[in-house]
Amino acid sequence: MSKILWILIFFASVLAGNQSQILTINDNINRLDATLKGNIWLIKYANYNTYQNLLVELEQVQNQLKNGKFEQNKDELNSRVASLKEQIELLKEYERSPFQSMLAVPEIEEEYKITNPIAIIGGFSYLKRLKGEKAEYYSRLAQLEVAIDILSKKQNLLQEIYDINKTTINYTNLVEINRTLGEFNIAKEIATTTFGVYQARLDEAISRATDSLTSQIKETLTIFFTIIIVILIGFLLKFTAKKYVIDNQKFYTINKFINVINFTIIIFILLFAYIENVSYMVTILGFASAGLAIAMKDMFMSLLGWSVIIFGGTFHVGDRIRVRYQNGDYVGDIIDISLLRMTIYEDITLTTYKVNRRSGRIIFIPNNYIFTELIANYTHSGMKTVWDGIDIMLSFDSNHKKAMHIIKNIARKYSKGYTDIAKQQMNKLRDQYNIKNTNVEPRIFSFFEPYGINISVWYMNNSYGTLALRSTISAEIIEALNAESDIKIAYPTQTLFMGRHTGKIEQQLELDKENLD
Repeated sequence: MSKILWILIFFASVLAGNQSQILTINDNINRLDATLKGNIWLIKYANYNTYQNLLVELEQVQNQLKNGKFEQNKDELNSRVASLKEQIELLKEYERSPFQSMLAVPEIEEEYKITNPIAIIGGFSYLKRLKGEKAEYYSRLAQLEVAIDILSKKQNLLQEIYDINKTTINYTNLVEINRTLGEFNIAKEIATTTFGVYQARLDEAISRATDSLTSQIKETLTIFFTIIIVILIGFLLKFTAKKYVIDNQKFYTINKFINVINFTIIIFILLFAYIENVSYMVTILGFASAGLAIAMKDMFMSLLGWSVIIFGGTFHVGDRIRVRYQNGDYVGDIIDISLLRMTIYEDITLTTYKVNRRSGRIIFIPNNYIFTELIANYTHSGMKTVWDGIDIMLSFDSNHKKAMHIIKNIARKYSKGYTDIAKQQMNKLRDQYNIKNTNVEPRIFSFFEPYGINISVWYMNNSYGTLALRSTISAEIIEALNAESDIKIAYPTQTLFMGRHTGKIEQQLELDKENLD
């Protein structure tokens, strides 16, 4: 009896030791399961198992409905079938393979062409997406390897449990882990092969994009520094012009010309750099030029006029000009010459005094007007003086010779400074033009008019301020002539004759009109 007891005690102790060992192994398995928690591959595989179990359960419920053994629960079974079908539809992607979506590689985007500086930003984004897709797929592969490693450890632990206690449950668990590990190993083989092909294609796309991006960055920097050099050369030319060109008007014209040339060069640099087929563009423009010339005739003529103005030297900024347009005259100073128009500031002149009665306006004159309208330049080639004249009407009984002498002396006195300036300027102007008469001394003429003797005096005046000197000379002439008793200034008069003829009264009205301009 004691021997049997000892045998029972021995087996009990062995059983207790095995149970303790199994509990320890289960703890290790639980820790491994905790490590696998959140692993995307295990989640996908669990969903696959769920899908398969739902299919089995659906088949069972449908068989129950066909057998007709549960007529009282028919509505409940139908509701269960509908619920199972809905769940199966949600897990439809796991119908064939648990890792179908995980093993599929993303499509590589079509090669991004980097042909201009703006596309560089898109090029960086394209490279970032490609590298991100590669890193994401590599991360999935790494998670798969981690899952296989942990599942292998779990397989060993379950094998130990089965070796200790060969029960049906332990055998089922071991078979399940073996099947799972087999699925994961197959997935690893497929993923490794797929990733190798995908990585090669991705590396090629990244390499092409990197080369294109690098080339475009170099080209952009080259163009940028070329434009900077062009701008610096422009500034250097402006600095040189400012240093050696004293005349502000000439410097303004040179500065404007340099700006236009700089802008044109930069436009051509950009066109030749970023238009793939410049000759094709030139051909298209050649065919379109006829239509453009008709549709934009005035603009092209203005551009041509600008080139004539700039290169011909006919007008400069600061010149005083008179423009005749539709029988109207506009006098002012040029304050700007752009590609399409000249801008003048209208000053107070004899024209504004007698005709316009307006002044101070900014007037825009299209450059093409130099081909179609009359434009007079009062200050061409540096001329600062212009002939101005005053007319005085004397009565027929006045001492006109004495009056002419007085008027000429007054004109000579007040215009002497401008006369001296005109002599110097006229000598310079003779180098450019064949001028016959270079006499700039005051001139006086007398003309027999129907209503008196018209004395016309002409003298040199400031091109920019004729009215001031004209007013001064006019006042002096009036004062000097009024002081002479034998000189009378004529003015409009009316004479009324009244008489009687054959019992009738006739009135005769005679009106002498005299021009006192």
